[in-house]
Formats: sequence, C-alpha cells, structure tokens
Amino acid sequence: MQKLHRGSRIIGSGHYCPEKILSNFDLEKIVETSDEWIRTRTGIRERRIANEQEASSDLALLAAEAALKDAGIKADDIDGVIVGTVTPDMQFPATACLVQDRLGAKNAAAFDLGAACSGFIYGLNTAHGLIVSGQMNTVLVVGVEVLSKFLDWQDRATCVLFGDGAGAAVLGPCDPDDGILGTYMRSDGSLADLLWIPAGGSRAPISEFTYQQREHYIKMKGDGVFKYAVRAMVDATSIVLKQADLDLEQVDHLIPHQANIRIIDAVIGRLGIPEEKVVVNIDRFGNTSSATIPIAFDEVRKSGKIKSGDIVLFVAFGGGFTWGSVLFRHTEPAGRSG
Repeated sequence: MQKLHRGSRIIGSGHYCPEKILSNFDLEKIVETSDEWIRTRTGIRERRIANEQEASSDLALLAAEAALKDAGIKADDIDGVIVGTVTPDMQFPATACLVQDRLGAKNAAAFDLGAACSGFIYGLNTAHGLIVSGQMNTVLVVGVEVLSKFLDWQDRATCVLFGDGAGAAVLGPCDPDDGILGTYMRSDGSLADLLWIPAGGSRAPISEFTYQQREHYIKMKGDGVFKYAVRAMVDATSIVLKQADLDLEQVDHLIPHQANIRIIDAVIGRLGIPEEKVVVNIDRFGNTSSATIPIAFDEVRKSGKIKSGDIVLFVAFGGGFTWGSVLFRHTEPAGRSG
C-alpha cells in the first residue's frame, strides 16, 4: 500500500437531541405494547422526538455549531459539509446545503449521503479521503435523522425502536501515522427490502393508494435485519483491524451503531470483547440511525472516558444494506482534558 503523505483526525465533536422525551410508558398509550416488552427486546427505555417545527437541518445545525465550537474553528474554515441522513428536509436541495448556509460556511462544498444507519461512517470515510488526497483540509460530518416523522405509530415492531437526533464531527489533517488508521465500507442491495420506505421516490411517488397502504412509513423484517447486521458488524470490525495491523485487545472503545441491544450483545459475544469497552446509550435515545455513533462518541468523549492515545472503533450497518467501520487513535487538543 502506498504511503500517505498525511492523515486525518477528529478535532471536534458535538451533538443535539430534541427536548421531548417519549418513554416506553408513553408508548403504551399509543400502541399495543409494554415497557417490559420493549426493554427486553430492544434495550430501549426512552427516545427523543422532534416537535412539529423541527426538521433534520435544525438538529444538524445545533450539533454542527457545537462541533465547530469544540474544534475551535470558524465556519469560514470549513471546506466541506457532509450530512448523512435518510430524513432530509426535502428531496432537494441537500440538507447539507441548508446547514452550510445557516452556519455561514461560505467556502464549503456541501452534499448529503444516503446510507441509512451507516451514514456517519460513510461520511467519515469520504471526509478522510478528501483530506488525505489534499482536496480539502477541514470537513464537517453530520449524522442526523428525524425518523419519528416516518414512523407508522400503529406498527409496534418499528415505532418503538427509533428516535430523533444529530451528531457531528470536524475532521482535519494530521500525521499519517496518527488519527484514522483504517476505514471500511460495503453494501448489498439484494437485502434492500429488509429495511426500507417503499413509497415517496420515483419508483412509487406518494399517491392516495400508497398513503392508504401506509407505504410512506418505515418497514422492517426484524429477523433478517438481525441475522445480517451481526455478521456485517463483526466482519467490518475484523477487516478494519487487519488493515491497521491491530488486535481487538488493543481497542480501548468500541462504539457500535445503537440499533438494538440484542444485536449489540450478539456482536460483543462473537468478537469476545469485554463489555466495559463497549459504549451503549440506546436505553436513552433509541435508534437514531446515522446519528447514533456521533452522539455516543461525543457523550463518552466529553465525559472524559476517552483519553488521548486511546484506540476507538466505530462500526455500523444500515438499510441498503450498508455497513462499515472506522478505526482511529484519538488525540485531544493540548490544554483539554481527556
């Protein structure tokens, strides 16, 4: 492999979740379910729900502003804005363009990535490539979803799982032996109908028929998702570690996509990684799709649990199917705790 002249690293992070909390007990009043049923099958106790006026760009903007402040840079310093989302404000323009404008990032290119729950991972991979190639120096990556507006509140198999939120990271250049040590992305479109929204695109535009059939809501085949998700996340972990010539024992923090506690537990079991190294916050936020990993990272990093020099591994899977991983050595800027 050709030696890179420079690498990239996370220089700032932030997140934002809506104020409204929807607990399992609240859901008992909406759909035929129970707190016990949800907790034992998903690990979720509550999730955040956007209000009627909040769209993805609103949540993304607040997470982005927090990340820029944390990085100590101005919006003018950003060369690129990448937003991973499957719940954009509208078909076009891209939510990233709306965020760019509201941030005042007038020097940045902006675009969305539609990789579902893998969106933030795909965004980091893309930002890393742009930086190491020299095309950009500073890139803002956001994972954001307002999934509550695409849920069928009559379908207890899906409406109990998802929440709303946004997480962001700012990437900048660094020594090639530091920062991001390995990246991996894959997809398998033959599994598309395991997790999807059938209507709303050019294949099946919204119509009276699709509305009556409730096809503009999230549909999921849970057993199939579980089977492939566990395998994909285990493989993505092993492959990215091999790239960096590291062993799992050298990983200090594994931050998996927060889809379902049973999936996370199965991944932990197959990898054989100690539970204390695995970051889990699904109980408080539910599945926020592309936002789960950046929210969890920002929380655990700012709590002081992630120290400079720690090896951190992100791994996710999502509708598409898509999956991927990012492995990096974290560095806190001089003068900060951690």
